[in-house]
Amino acid sequence: MPRVSAPAQTSRHVFTPEVTAQLRRIELTTRGLVASLFSGEYHSIFKGRGLEFSDVREYQPGDDVRAIDWNVTARRGRLFIKEFVEERQLNALVLVDLSASKSFGTGAKDNATIAAEIASILALAATGNNDRVGLLLATDRVEHFVPPDTGRRHALRMVLELLAYRPEGRGTRLSEAMRFAEKVLRQRSTVFVISDFLTGPEADPDLALAARKLAWDHDVVPIRLTDPRAMELPKVGLIAVTDPETGERRVVNTSSRRVRARFHEAALRTRDANDMLFHDLKLDTVDLVTTEDYLPPLIGFFRRRARASR
Repeated sequence: MPRVSAPAQTSRHVFTPEVTAQLRRIELTTRGLVASLFSGEYHSIFKGRGLEFSDVREYQPGDDVRAIDWNVTARRGRLFIKEFVEERQLNALVLVDLSASKSFGTGAKDNATIAAEIASILALAATGNNDRVGLLLATDRVEHFVPPDTGRRHALRMVLELLAYRPEGRGTRLSEAMRFAEKVLRQRSTVFVISDFLTGPEADPDLALAARKLAWDHDVVPIRLTDPRAMELPKVGLIAVTDPETGERRVVNTSSRRVRARFHEAALRTRDANDMLFHDLKLDTVDLVTTEDYLPPLIGFFRRRARASR
């Protein structure tokens, strides 16, 4: 596999006392959650856990013919199959969408803070089970990559870099990040994609193909952050609005029922297109409403996977 060059790793970080304080708050908040809620069920979230080659043995009726080792079979003149054992360490990648829309939020926390907290829970749960976890930050380009590794110090470094990073891009193009992930991940991994998914296949024509290729080799879990107010325009008359991702500024008459309806319909079309993509690829989607407690649906996802694995 050709070597993939990662983006610059240090030029966009701004470490401030506020970032350090936020890291400390997130660490304290997530530490208890990881210990009490996820430690026993964390491995259950991995579909198709990584396998290592162990040995070969003679074929027996009922064995999976896809496991036949044809080289050994040819040498010995009898059918042999490969045996595998589950890898002791699992691999995860947390892909966080840092586009400008993440600054939006009408709940107690904006989407960026919620994304950081969820990424922290996943990272600390992984390293708490001695598994490898990495971080990929993206906008309309790949911004920053931390290769998967183990250890609590590594997990906290990931969270600190997520909090301190100031992205260069403002838009959303998740297909770029998915292509990058598909190239750099050397073993089967669970890839958590944390995003508001306000951009769908219509605006990102390469998204469907990139997601399909990534899901072919890896277990992809979209974690969708939805603020209900992002789907509606408030009725407040003439307002000047700026698209946070493109910077485009325009005056909108929110008193017009037609304007409000068009905005809502466009938001629903994007959501439906993403739903269809997730369904076609058979992805387990975690839907979180940012004005509500995100823990129940996240815990529900863990427990559904635990039941399915049993």
